[in-house]
Amino acid sequence: MKITSSKEVYKCRLFSVTEDEAVDPKTGFAIKRSVVRHAGSAVMMAVDEKKRILLVRQYRLPAAKYLWELPAGKVDPGEKPLQAAKRELAEETGYKARTWSKLASFWASPGFVAERMTIYLATDLTAGVATPMDDERIEARWFTRKEVREMIAAAKIEDAKTMIGFLRWQESLRKG
Repeated sequence: MKITSSKEVYKCRLFSVTEDEAVDPKTGFAIKRSVVRHAGSAVMMAVDEKKRILLVRQYRLPAAKYLWELPAGKVDPGEKPLQAAKRELAEETGYKARTWSKLASFWASPGFVAERMTIYLATDLTAGVATPMDDERIEARWFTRKEVREMIAAAKIEDAKTMIGFLRWQESLRKG
């Protein structure tokens, strides 16, 4: 597919929206879409020496409810996802990690959102003081693997990045 036109119709500090058209040069097949353009997100799966997982609870306006999820944040201009992960973990939870490894990278909702999420496993943790943004009210809490597994099964965790991160981490434990 070849983009034949793209017009920005909205922009805010988190994302922009474009009206895009693309054509397959071989077949002439054309599509038109509104696309939410996002710089990408870094997701942090902080795991302590007891193999507990740090989740955060915050109100999510689009979901119209409080959600338990892995901490995450937007990749700022000029940042790489790992740099954003380190910054966001400290901001949202106060924790810093000595060891980082990539668990997964995926498109959040590729039908209309251009946001790539990258999940990092963060270990060898040291506690600190959280410095969330003014519009964030974040509760952080440690959960056992069993608790997270049960919360996912009972639909008490509804966040895709958290489910993907937990699944990939479980797979890595079985392999290594």
